[in-house]
Amino acid sequence: MNSRQRRGVILLLLSVLCALAAFAGVLSVIGDVNAKVGREVVAYEVKNGIAPYAPLKAADFDEVRIPQRWLPPNAVTDLAALREKTTLVPLKKGSLLQSDMLVDRPTLQPGEQEMAIMIDAATGVAGKITPGARVNIIATFQGAKETDPDRSVIIVANARVIGVGQLTPVEKTSGDRKGPDEAVPITFALDTKDTQRVAYAESFAEHVRLALVAPGGEGRQPAPNERTYTLDGDK
Repeated sequence: MNSRQRRGVILLLLSVLCALAAFAGVLSVIGDVNAKVGREVVAYEVKNGIAPYAPLKAADFDEVRIPQRWLPPNAVTDLAALREKTTLVPLKKGSLLQSDMLVDRPTLQPGEQEMAIMIDAATGVAGKITPGARVNIIATFQGAKETDPDRSVIIVANARVIGVGQLTPVEKTSGDRKGPDEAVPITFALDTKDTQRVAYAESFAEHVRLALVAPGGEGRQPAPNERTYTLDGDK
């Protein structure tokens, strides 16, 4: 082997040693990153925007893998958590699904019926009524005769809200009775008698409005003299 060949072999060996050193360095960096980051776990992101109160399905979410140490403690890692759940707030595309975004979907109790009516969005809802809330349903009526006073009546006290729909344009009704430009469908859980009261008010009242009951006041029923109001009563 001449000197030129020896130099070639030496350079080849040096190149191999440099490659091995570089490979070892890469493995060391990867090992260090893995040690700092930890193992990855499955989580879920919102695939597209989800409206409040919509039923939640597995198809609404994309699976992602996130290092466990970076995962929030309340992140949902099993879509079985969606069963019988809904959300009270809009979920934006790409949001990480977390348990505090979810609430139990309201359900009917024995003897209750589900009934939905359209409520003026400006005067009857104002964005503060959500499923699970308790409200008084108040209807206003014109006097049957010209000499009869107009009156407002609490037709149902402490009605339980189980659903709030989307803002919907509403056509004005003809005649003297005027309707709102926009309304929201509100769904209640009511017994048979209260269902009839609400249906009557929706058909014949001038307006139907909701009054949100403060927490802790769910069990209080208005006294008989508080259920009906006329201006004459203030004189």
